[in-house]
Amino acid sequence: MTIRVLLADDQALLRSAFRVLVDSEPDMEVVGEASDGAEAVRLTREQRADVVLMDIRMPGTDGLAATRMISADASLAHVRVVILTTFEVDDYVVQSLRAGASGFLGKGSEPDELLSAIRIAAGGEALLSPAATKGLIARFLAQGDAADDERDPARAQRLAALTGREREVLVQVAGGHSNDEIAERLEVSPLTVKTHVNRAMSKLGARDRAQLVVIAYESGLVRPRVE
Repeated sequence: MTIRVLLADDQALLRSAFRVLVDSEPDMEVVGEASDGAEAVRLTREQRADVVLMDIRMPGTDGLAATRMISADASLAHVRVVILTTFEVDDYVVQSLRAGASGFLGKGSEPDELLSAIRIAAGGEALLSPAATKGLIARFLAQGDAADDERDPARAQRLAALTGREREVLVQVAGGHSNDEIAERLEVSPLTVKTHVNRAMSKLGARDRAQLVVIAYESGLVRPRVE
C-alpha cells in the first residue's frame, strides 16, 4: 500500500525538498502541498491523505488550528498529523499533541528519521519523535499541569473504565516503550499488549499512542519527572 503524504509548510523551498525525499521512496507519494492550515485541511479531504507533515507557524490558519480541525473531523479519523517544527523545545509541541497530532519532528532531523516517522505514523504503532521526545513531553506537561487540582477531571474519571492490566500497559506506553518492550516487561505476548493498547485507546477516545501518552499525563496516572 502506498502512503499518501500531504506537505503543509509556508516555505516553498522546504516543501520542494520534502517532496523529492518522499517521492523517492517506493511505498509513499506526495499527493498535495499546502502553504497554510486552511489549505492543508481542504487538501487532506480532497486528496485522501494518510499522513500530513504539518508546520506549526503558517500565515492565516496555523498548523495547530489545522491539526485540531483534522482530528475533529470523523471522516478524517484515519489521517495522522506529524508536526514539523524548527524548535523542538517549544510549548506548541505539547499543544499540537493535545490537538490530535501523532507526534513531532524537528526540521533538522535526518532524512531517514522523517521517512521512518511517516511510516510509523501511517501504521499508528508508536509515538513519533526524536529520542528525547518523551522527556520533552514530560517537562512541558509538568510545567503546564504540575498541580494536582489542575489535572483534567474528565480524563481522570475515564480511567475508571480501564482494567488493571490496561492501566499497567498505559503507564508503559506513556514511558515511550514499544509493544515488544512492554510484553517483555509484563511477561505477556506482544499481541496481548496490542490488544490492551487498542482497548485503552477505544475507552479513552484516543486516536493513537501519542494521544494515550498525553492522556496518561493529563489525568495524573503518570507523573512527569522534572529534572
